[in-house]
Amino acid sequence: MLEFHRTHRAKILNHAQVEEPLDRHGWSTSKLWNVANYHSRKEWDETGEIPDHGDLKNKLKTHQKYKGLHSQSSQRVLEELAEAFNSWYEKRKSDDRANPPGYRKENYYDQEGRRVHEEHPRSTVTWKQNGIKHDAKNNRVRLSKGANHKEHPKAWEYILVEYETRPGVTIENLQQVRAVYDKAKGCWELHLVCKDEVETPNAPGEETAGLDLGICNFAAVAYSTEDADLYPGNRLKQDGYYFPKEIAKCDDSGGERATRLHAKWSERRTHFFHSLAKHIVERCVKKEVGRINVGDLEGVRENDNGESKNWGKHGNLDLHGWAFDRFSNILEYKAKVEGIEVVEVSEHDTSKTCCVCGRVDDSQRVERGLYVCEEHGDAFNADVNGAENIRLDINQSNSESSASLDEDRSTGWLAQPAVYLHNLSRGFQPRTEVVDCKP
Repeated sequence: MLEFHRTHRAKILNHAQVEEPLDRHGWSTSKLWNVANYHSRKEWDETGEIPDHGDLKNKLKTHQKYKGLHSQSSQRVLEELAEAFNSWYEKRKSDDRANPPGYRKENYYDQEGRRVHEEHPRSTVTWKQNGIKHDAKNNRVRLSKGANHKEHPKAWEYILVEYETRPGVTIENLQQVRAVYDKAKGCWELHLVCKDEVETPNAPGEETAGLDLGICNFAAVAYSTEDADLYPGNRLKQDGYYFPKEIAKCDDSGGERATRLHAKWSERRTHFFHSLAKHIVERCVKKEVGRINVGDLEGVRENDNGESKNWGKHGNLDLHGWAFDRFSNILEYKAKVEGIEVVEVSEHDTSKTCCVCGRVDDSQRVERGLYVCEEHGDAFNADVNGAENIRLDINQSNSESSASLDEDRSTGWLAQPAVYLHNLSRGFQPRTEVVDCKP
């Protein structure tokens, strides 16, 4: 059986009754984030090290702000902050302009544009299993309050929320509840995370595909049927240039318009990842692929000496913002549903090695997108060459590559892969199709 988690959005039916306690817990989440952020920044300044969520918990578990939420909800806030600081630490290796996670606050202005006051925003509140009691029969969920908000008798030490999901959805095996405030609508909604199990299907076949992730072309896929697909990152680049400029035009980086732009940018990036993973898996099913070899992500970010690669000013920003590891996780679970195994293999020398003859020469990659082998004179797409080497897993002595490199192989498909571009409404389409370009 294959286990996976599915998130269902739900409308709160008794919003008027639960709005006030949800507001207080949303504000408490922001306050705890800010307190933990202060402690993390202070430790970074003093020691040059970033505390993990376990260290933050030990320091703050007796703090008054920690008691504003259920204990597991407070732990989740510290986990999210630790993840954000680790992400910033990785980004600063290639971008010295990167800023650490900010404090959560909202500024309010008068009619003349002067800031009159600031307050904590309503942040997302997460309840894990120990803070949840679910009444599936009546579509109700009981959420534990933080110690600071238990002003009533024991019967009122929780928030009882009545919810409604879209038709046909049954909430079972509830693992997590997130209360999310929608600023545009001015109300809360629930995100219900459920654990589901499905029987793992048989693999579509026994073939292997190779997947190479990169900057200019986000993904290149090589198949054992001697054909390949190329997925340019144009859509991500367009968004990466458009949204920061629009956000910079906002008077307040934490204001309503800036928040909407950040949310839209994130949604489009997530949509791109899911569309790409879906398209690759569908192609693999058609080609009877039972295993996808994915290049080790460290090969994208680090060189042979373990140092961060320099992809240029814009390339370094793309490298961090495109979240290759997040895409790999999405691809893995979509592939599992189809019975396809995703395996991470070494990328060592895959960009330098000719996949046809096995010659290793760093100078053969003439340009970022062109690979020319001096041994036999053939020229082909550099990213497809890397994907084919990953498919062959050339760093394993017992791999297919040891038996196939000397064979008389066709090279035309290496030079002319099928190219797919992202269309916001239709997903990935062949390059010959009309593709929308506006952000």
